[in-house]
Amino acid sequence: MLGIQVERAGDKLILVWQLSRIEIPVAEIREVAEDPTYGGEDPAAIRIGAAYGTTDRIVIRTDTRTYLLFTTNGNSIRKRIETLIATR
Repeated sequence: MLGIQVERAGDKLILVWQLSRIEIPVAEIREVAEDPTYGGEDPAAIRIGAAYGTTDRIVIRTDTRTYLLFTTNGNSIRKRIETLIATR
């Protein structure tokens, strides 16, 4: 799969894209939302995915970091993340 893969392992949300693997503690996630801006509001955000050729951006805000996911299927990724973190 070429897009961003989202899964859960124990108490961590795992984001996999190409050779990158990001682990986010579920307890630290404060918000998952669509980002209406092109490059995100937080200049220090960790960007995952290809910014060019994508129509959707999903932002994950935690206690310490912000993650910005560039994707073409934002709604399904957002719903998947929300489902995976619902059972904290």
